[in-house]
Amino acid sequence: MDDARGARVLYPIKGVGTLQLTTDALLVEKYGVNGSQYVDFAVLRGDPSDGLPGVVGIGEKTATKLIAQYGDLAGIQAAATDPDSKLTPAQRKRLIEGTDYLAVAPKVVTVATAAPLPTFDPTLPHQPLDPVTLDELSERWGLGTPIKRLLDALAASR
Repeated sequence: MDDARGARVLYPIKGVGTLQLTTDALLVEKYGVNGSQYVDFAVLRGDPSDGLPGVVGIGEKTATKLIAQYGDLAGIQAAATDPDSKLTPAQRKRLIEGTDYLAVAPKVVTVATAAPLPTFDPTLPHQPLDPVTLDELSERWGLGTPIKRLLDALAASR
């Protein structure tokens, strides 16, 4: 998600039927971080859906507080090795123990921004490209009602 570049994330709330448009404002409201800070936030607190364990003992509130205090993951890691920082001894210990994880986890969370993408045409077709194959799949998998709804929706989009 990058408001400045017009990149958006649609987060499914209830399946794909209800999508939430994720913006900087929403991230600040929900987590206290903006889009450019979200990777550091997710790495610190963990995210089971991405397979990220997070740093032991650091949840959402602590991750938000640390980012607000130290700016980013690099600042937080620097604070962990600075005896004069205001980190608690437990936070310092956990961050230092998580150094190896913190070195690689941002690569897992960071979205590839230089991937070549083909031109996308969002125009819906008015009919299936291959009706025979669609009929075969519908018959094979018992998709009569959903396929009928799809065809009706395509026809109505004219």
